[in-house]
Amino acid sequence: MKSSVLSTAIGGVLALSLFSLSAQAADEVKTEKCYGIAKASKNDCAGAAHACAGQSKTDASPKEFVSLPKGTCERLVGGSLKTK
Repeated sequence: MKSSVLSTAIGGVLALSLFSLSAQAADEVKTEKCYGIAKASKNDCAGAAHACAGQSKTDASPKEFVSLPKGTCERLVGGSLKTK
C-alpha cells in the first residue's frame, strides 16, 4: 500500500515538472529579442561588451536587447528586431 501511494506521488511530481518545462519552452517560442529599448542595467543576456544580463552601460543601446512577446518590439519607438 505504501509503495503504491509513493509511486503515485512521485509520478505526480514528475508529471508536474514535465508540464512546467513544456510551458517554459512554449513561452520562449512566443518571445523575440528587441534591440535599442533597454535601459542601462536592464538588458537581457549577453551584449557586445559583456557576458551577462544587467550589464549594459547606456540607455537605448542598439546592441542591447530585452525579450518581449512576439509582435511587440516593432510597435515601440526605437525598437528593432536586429542589432545595429
